[in-house]
Amino acid sequence: MPGVNTDSRSVTRRGATAALGRLAVPAGVLAAVVAAFAYVARVDPNEPGHYPACPLLQVTGLYCPGCGGLRSAHAFVHGDLATALHSNAPAVLGYLAFAVLWTVWVVRAARGRPLRLEPGPVHLWTLGTLLLVFTVVRNLPFGGWLHP
Repeated sequence: MPGVNTDSRSVTRRGATAALGRLAVPAGVLAAVVAAFAYVARVDPNEPGHYPACPLLQVTGLYCPGCGGLRSAHAFVHGDLATALHSNAPAVLGYLAFAVLWTVWVVRAARGRPLRLEPGPVHLWTLGTLLLVFTVVRNLPFGGWLHP
């Protein structure tokens, strides 16, 4: 057609296709996480025999930082935040951190910008120290309220 600029339509179409392509990986990650949470919501970890027991707990009787994570996820999916926090508070914080980071990832991917996570040594040592303190306290006699 004379006088119609078809180049702008094709550029818009290519831009939309590129944006969808950039969102494929975050969408795949979200699908995997949703599937995992759906499975844990359906198969109750509080009933014995569905999931393997923590090897550290079986061998030593000590709770690792991940003990109670499945029970926490199960309660979280069912909207029982108090039980989720009681089962494993760091796991709940991890679920929330994942949601925030995933949202930032999607927004940046849609805009064509990479997600750059570069935690410094101070951040990593702080996170490790907090998990270590949580693990030690939950295994001491006065930390029984942190048992899953």
